Amino acid sequence: MPAVYDKLSVHIYPTRAEMGKAASEACVALLNQLLGQKEELNLIFAAAPSQNEFLEGLADAGRNGRLDFSRINAFHMDEYIGLAADAPQGFGNFLRARLFDRVPFKRVYCIDPTAEPEAEARRYAALLAAHPCDLVCMGIGENGHIAFNDPHVADFDDPLAVKAVELDGKCRMQQVHDGCFAALSDVPAQALTLTVPMLTRAPHIICVVPGPAKAEAVRSALEGPVAPSCPASVLRRCEGASLWLDSGSAALLKGV
Repeated sequence: MPAVYDKLSVHIYPTRAEMGKAASEACVALLNQLLGQKEELNLIFAAAPSQNEFLEGLADAGRNGRLDFSRINAFHMDEYIGLAADAPQGFGNFLRARLFDRVPFKRVYCIDPTAEPEAEARRYAALLAAHPCDLVCMGIGENGHIAFNDPHVADFDDPLAVKAVELDGKCRMQQVHDGCFAALSDVPAQALTLTVPMLTRAPHIICVVPGPAKAEAVRSALEGPVAPSCPASVLRRCEGASLWLDSGSAALLKGV
């Protein structure tokens, strides 16, 4: 049985592989249930190496005919500002390589890193408004962020759906730790992100967080106050949200 922190169910597995497999299987089951109720679904995805096993499980479900992606529209939750359109570090490109180009989505809507940021934020917000989200598939950053809502810019009552933000140093350094950039100076300092309310208004959230580098953020999210100082703590307020951990990311939790 999962542990429960306020409204958030927490599932812990011994290994990252087991966690990714279980989370993807739960996601496929949920999506098939929702497809029995609606003709079309809208999903928002995180792009990060922490999601690799989870995304692979979804791609397998599409290839094996266990999930009809032709009835699903895809969005992603953040993107660097000013990165070249074909840069492999771009989050849209990351997701194309691991999922978007591997299964037949109905439509894929990506943020343009080369566009003028404010105009692109308005364009993407309008797309999201026209396609109300059914499920968010996300992670948690080393600084506790969700999407690029770092602690210094996270607003649980943000009036915007998408906004431009300055990334904090810990967030940018995570991109180096993940092997996405060679040095901190290579990591863009600005990004577009879906805001906290945009993400948390979804009726379903699956949050996949492996590895010991995330253990402190997980402890803060689950055992600290629900506050923007750890943006992921807001998940404890969300009905229909689940958090998927391995032994590394759960290592600092009490009683685990």
